[in-house]
Amino acid sequence: MESIDKAPTSAELEILNLLWQKHPQTVKEIHETLMDKKDVGYTTTLKIMQNMATKGIVQRELNGKSHSYSPVLKMEETRGKLLDNFLENAFGGSASSLVMQVLGNKNTSRAELDKIKNLISQFEKGK
Repeated sequence: MESIDKAPTSAELEILNLLWQKHPQTVKEIHETLMDKKDVGYTTTLKIMQNMATKGIVQRELNGKSHSYSPVLKMEETRGKLLDNFLENAFGGSASSLVMQVLGNKNTSRAELDKIKNLISQFEKGK
């Protein structure tokens, strides 16, 4: 993963997810998408994205009168690092404890359980 000062905040991660789906995007485009989910001010979106550029999470490019933003961090590497940190900090590094917690907190359907079993089977075959 690219070198960054610290992991993305939840607000930054929300914006990163939008940029991973489509980039580059302007602050206005990101803000409009965020407004579909929650009430957030334009200046708040702008400030978060400016901070992300300063931290090296996104790159900013002047495009006419506005700036376009693209992710610097790669999606899979970022998610992997965040998950590794979460797993270590919340579950003492135990993947089985994490899975048990997830399954215990939600009414998991038979179809989801079958999919999980299939993924585990495929994972075991690959090792």
